[in-house]
Amino acid sequence: MRFVPSRSRRLFLAGVATAVALSACSTTGTDDDSAAEPAASASSAGQFPVTIATAFGDVTVEKQPTKVVTLGWSDAEVALALGVQPVGDADWLAFGGDGQGAWNQGKYTTPPEKLGTLELDMEKIAALQPDLILDTRSSGDKARYDQLAALGVPVVDIPQGGEAYKTTWEQQLEMVGKALGKSAEATQLKSDLDAQFQQVAAANPQFAGKTVTAGVKTSQGWGAYVSGDGRVDFLTKLGFTSAPEVEALKKDSFFVNLSNEQLNTLDADLTTVFMIGLTADQVKADKLLQAVPSVKAGHVVYLDDKDISAAFSSNSVLGLKYALEKVPPLLAGALG
Repeated sequence: MRFVPSRSRRLFLAGVATAVALSACSTTGTDDDSAAEPAASASSAGQFPVTIATAFGDVTVEKQPTKVVTLGWSDAEVALALGVQPVGDADWLAFGGDGQGAWNQGKYTTPPEKLGTLELDMEKIAALQPDLILDTRSSGDKARYDQLAALGVPVVDIPQGGEAYKTTWEQQLEMVGKALGKSAEATQLKSDLDAQFQQVAAANPQFAGKTVTAGVKTSQGWGAYVSGDGRVDFLTKLGFTSAPEVEALKKDSFFVNLSNEQLNTLDADLTTVFMIGLTADQVKADKLLQAVPSVKAGHVVYLDDKDISAAFSSNSVLGLKYALEKVPPLLAGALG
């Protein structure tokens, strides 16, 4: 059964975007990738029609899309990585500007219309006259899908059998690549990122088999990410093992709440700490956290750099590439 987030879960997701917005800072462009083109190249047109399996059935894209609207978490990032500029986007991480992180700057010639996240601006979406809507990492809510499908254009929602906000970066890359006629480019991006993960893991053999937790502190209290979340999956790809004590609390989401009495659950060979709407100093001042054995021993990484935290949260092919360049030295230092 597909998981549809409760009202509290939706508020949590909205809070993620709001908190990042409050702490956002300006970023500069990177020169890793050339600027994306407004539409896919003519050579891609021969791949159509294409059919994509989604939670709401097979969706067929008959011809090369020229006006793409991206509404799912990181859908725009992936489209840009594949050389396609969306005309409208949902800025889930509240970057502002063109809605992209430090690793994806400078790829728009014309910034997209901002269309909302949990609550969509249907008037703006309709006015853009899209010929493809991507919503591959979202709530998977039938009412949301029906609202978009009523516009009469292909809507590529979460994968068949998928769950709310749990579309992996690999699934997202494959679906978006196919819908845009960019499957070959998507395959190459996946191959490159897989190779980078392998290289970093090989360069850090001390990660293998060590337990890790990914705690998060918000104004509402403590929690932890679990397997199926991009942050934890990132760490396990490097050789770490998600701590069994946290995994035992896992239910139907990528996140579990932790009471103060459960905070010792964050103890592991390495503890990583994310923060939403709080500073590192505020988090470090938590005496209960400082009493966690791994934290007390100094085996802790506070992921307070806004760009790094956002790269983790994006769980996109280029966001993860950026995190792979920045995070492993932090992990190695705290572990060793």
